[in-house]
Amino acid sequence: FTFFSSFTFNFQLCKMSSDIKFSAANAGGAGSTSVREITRLERIGAHSHIRGLGLDDALEPRSGGSQGMVGQMAARRAVGVIFRMIKEGKIGGRAILIAGKPGTGKTAIAMGLAQELGEDTPFTTLSGSEVFSLEMSKTEALTQALRRSIGVRILEETEVIEGEVVEIMVDTLAGKGGSEKSGRLTLCTTEMETVYDLGSKMIDALTKEKVTAGDVITIDKASGRISKLGRSFSRSRDYDAMGAQTRFVQCPEGELQKRKEMVHTVSLHEIDVINSRQQGFLALFAGDTGEIKGEVRDQIDTKVADWREEGRATIVPGVLFIDEVHMLDMECFSFLNRALESDMAPVLVIATNRGIAKIRGTDYKSPHGIPLDLLDRLMIVSTTSYTTDETRKILSVRCEEEDVEMADDALELLTRIGMETSLRYVIHMIIAASLVAERRKCSQVEIEDIKRVYTLFVDVKRSTQYLMEYQSEFMFNELDNGGD
Repeated sequence: FTFFSSFTFNFQLCKMSSDIKFSAANAGGAGSTSVREITRLERIGAHSHIRGLGLDDALEPRSGGSQGMVGQMAARRAVGVIFRMIKEGKIGGRAILIAGKPGTGKTAIAMGLAQELGEDTPFTTLSGSEVFSLEMSKTEALTQALRRSIGVRILEETEVIEGEVVEIMVDTLAGKGGSEKSGRLTLCTTEMETVYDLGSKMIDALTKEKVTAGDVITIDKASGRISKLGRSFSRSRDYDAMGAQTRFVQCPEGELQKRKEMVHTVSLHEIDVINSRQQGFLALFAGDTGEIKGEVRDQIDTKVADWREEGRATIVPGVLFIDEVHMLDMECFSFLNRALESDMAPVLVIATNRGIAKIRGTDYKSPHGIPLDLLDRLMIVSTTSYTTDETRKILSVRCEEEDVEMADDALELLTRIGMETSLRYVIHMIIAASLVAERRKCSQVEIEDIKRVYTLFVDVKRSTQYLMEYQSEFMFNELDNGGD
């Protein structure tokens, strides 16, 4: 296998900087330039205000919209216990059902759990309808989602040279075949100082990283990769002004050459893709990975099990969140029932807003549209309707997230509309009312803006009432004269 042929897994993703600066020539003068700063564009989503579950150290939910979470105290407390068990590695192969009526924060609680777990724990989000829309079998789609939710933390020891740059000297020798570069690099720690001879490749690497005297760097002896850790505190007064991105670190202690333990975290699905495609890890960027043979997965599981016994790898059970789980059919439910019995099964979190409903593809009715044998395995967390105060607080949090200034009386009117219609409807009205206020050259949303948007966009109740009155003028209406 390509992944196992070399233990070093140097796979880096380039992250875009939040602040991108560029210079453009000024049209007025030939020699002058103007500098503009472009800030990072952040799209506001339905749950972009969620920063966590809003729990304290005792796993008790904090009030007042902590971390974007409002209300649902019992549900947040229950999911907080599950979060603690996941972090301590005491839960695996378990399934949790978040059930409640529409607009009660089921997906928000799942997103809060994902934020609490952090980037180190895999969290995969899947909608029930996605299983049927992918160009692969249903069981293969679920298998890939399950293996995306299982991380493998690979431990690797490597030798590095770490120190503060004292001096870099580069000599260029001109010859018949062209110029050749050679140089010397002086590194030091708090206890020693050493001079290293440099070849052309190392000089190019130092130039690419823009390494200067006073920088603290590490050099991987196996690959020659240079990483700049920051600038030494002893050189903090070299310049009058420093950029915001400048980071100061202490001068390393002890020997220059050290053995460091590197940690790489990848998911089982990424290992599957790397070993099932000829292009190796580049297949991760191809998009559609297609179906992966079971033999490849079996051999990977065997190799990972060997690494676990040798202490070179640990399994990180993540979370698979399936929203609208009632869209799955009996075959998918049976597969999930069997997958939860696996040794490396992630924590399964599912959500639904259905009551007593038919299981898809059958005539049998079951609570939440889920078979009884799978329901028996679930730890069920219920969500309740929001109160008036909680609805007002949620709207206030959303106004802050969408950067909308709203008057107190307008917020009160919006809260009343939300209690009579739905929370999702009034959340959509916030940005629309802000645009109406901007048309009036007003920086704050007033009551008249809410009334204007309320007349422009109807909610479900008013739309249904309109259809009942004028249903005879619509095509393919199901209500006959005198019918109900």
